[in-house]
Amino acid sequence: MNLDLLLTMQNEDFRKTFGVRLKNLRKQKRWSQKELAAKVDIRFQQLNKYESGLNLPPAEMLIKLADALATTVDFLLTGNPAEEMPLSNARLFKRFKAVEDFDGVDQETVISLIDAMIAKQQMQTTLVSLDDQTAASG
Repeated sequence: MNLDLLLTMQNEDFRKTFGVRLKNLRKQKRWSQKELAAKVDIRFQQLNKYESGLNLPPAEMLIKLADALATTVDFLLTGNPAEEMPLSNARLFKRFKAVEDFDGVDQETVISLIDAMIAKQQMQTTLVSLDDQTAASG
């Protein structure tokens, strides 16, 4: 890590801005501090220190937080949107990148599985909608 980055990360304004960004992402997921803390295996008091700008998490924790919040470490630290990642879910993005290395037959198998899951979800949504309409009219 270069000295300029290290000095920036020790800056109080940087820590507070990071904390606000972290808190906003958590609230977008409608998670409490306890819920996010459990997902990344820390105490909620420590998460509170991150969100209030008292502490910055170590690199390993930044990665866990980014994964849990479906964002990038770069966004957590800088607020720069991840243009190179077309999916908001980092876990999905990593898996799709790995599938790109599969041979054509295996890629088609994965695509067929995904298509089947999408069709299932659409069918369930339609059935729930029909059930709601039936209940409302009956």
